[in-house]
Amino acid sequence: MENNSSKWSLRHNYSQLPKELYSETKPSPLDNPELLLWNKKLAKELQLDHLNKQDIKEILSGNQIISNSKPIAQAYGGHQFGHFNILGDGRAILLGELDVKNKLFDLQLKGAGPTKYSRRGDGRATLYSMLREYLISEAMHGLGIASSRSLAVIGSSTDIYRENIHKAGVLTRIASSHIRVGTFELAARIENAKALKDLFDYTVKRHYPEVAKLENPALELLKAVIEKQINLVVQWLSVGFIHGVMNTDNTSIAAETFDYGPCAFMNVYDPKTVYSSIDHQGRYAYMNQRHIIKWNLMRFAETLLSLIHENINIAIDCCQVLFDEFDEKFNQHYNKVFLKKLGIDEQQSGDIELLNELIDWMQNQKADFTNTFRALSDKKLLADHIYKDDSFLNWHKKWKFRTKDISNLEYALNQINPSIIARNHIVEEALEDVVENNNFKLFKNLLGALERPFDKCSNEKFQLPPEDESEYKTFCGT
Repeated sequence: MENNSSKWSLRHNYSQLPKELYSETKPSPLDNPELLLWNKKLAKELQLDHLNKQDIKEILSGNQIISNSKPIAQAYGGHQFGHFNILGDGRAILLGELDVKNKLFDLQLKGAGPTKYSRRGDGRATLYSMLREYLISEAMHGLGIASSRSLAVIGSSTDIYRENIHKAGVLTRIASSHIRVGTFELAARIENAKALKDLFDYTVKRHYPEVAKLENPALELLKAVIEKQINLVVQWLSVGFIHGVMNTDNTSIAAETFDYGPCAFMNVYDPKTVYSSIDHQGRYAYMNQRHIIKWNLMRFAETLLSLIHENINIAIDCCQVLFDEFDEKFNQHYNKVFLKKLGIDEQQSGDIELLNELIDWMQNQKADFTNTFRALSDKKLLADHIYKDDSFLNWHKKWKFRTKDISNLEYALNQINPSIIARNHIVEEALEDVVENNNFKLFKNLLGALERPFDKCSNEKFQLPPEDESEYKTFCGT
């Protein structure tokens, strides 16, 4: 059944690209859909706050198709754990692009049924995994980190089969776009010679219009994406976030965090921390993320070579210069952000040593990453026995001397060091309470706190790390 409302202001610009980059696909209906979560703040930003609950439920479950919608599943490739595969949206369907004050946002249903790219999958998602993505993506937004957003979660009586029987859920995901490094990898490999140039032009117009008039737009696009991705991954590191599956198909050209599968936040500081059940070699471990994003961007550069220069060797040389500078640029940005976590804006001699001394102490003492930085401005946290250690007290004395002349130090620290993160064990408890008992109380309390993570935490439970998470694993949710 079609909904004839034109209130969604949908565009379909991506559908103007070559057919190899998408397939027309309608969502599959859900049995007894129920609107479980509706992001009122985001809906207002998207000018969707006028919609009634019935329309929201029917449209975002896939049971009704907006009259001006042309749903598609996007095709893309991707290096998964270093190996290239032809991929695509196996359980996500793009309804179109919302036009909000001349800026486009993808309106996508995740878990909306099988597509051309499902590869024997049912195209569905568990309610548990969709609630989890809603929670984590909104937590990232609360932290000020570029991310896809979650508009709604629809529950259902539809059963889906994984290791057990689960109820299906559909997440409505909002993103600046879903153009990936893997999208360019596919476009560069297909026989349609226009595909790559068309995708490039579309991407520049949508995300980086400033590069269009420069001398070498393709090289400038690469520069811009490198800068944005360095900024993004440093922000991840600054809050202990581990994406878990940094394949090139999960690397956004708009430099937004998306595809929240086996992601998690680190508790005890350890640069080798891995939570993903499928990352057996630690390829995407916490501190490896800085190396992987460079590797992924090299794959992006390879797709642009023919657009950078007709002479392949000259094109390679142009790109090589950027990657020769990559590690230094990353380190500069990392040091700048992490020194801010100590309240230091203007770097002086000895500051990096001071920072590294704290990080080494955290690793040696198995200290909590988030609480250690927040303790610099929170006396209650600082009272924990771990901070009575002589080596920490000596470091703290040096830090106090270094920052003694910095005005508004406590305020500055509280603006960059969150009091809470989405702690893995609390997230799991909240999700299980919803799925097993239909009880949203803990979930909504946690969500509310994560939307304001720099405020003083009023619930000590949300701040405490687990007693032991040695066996904790996250899963893709497929």
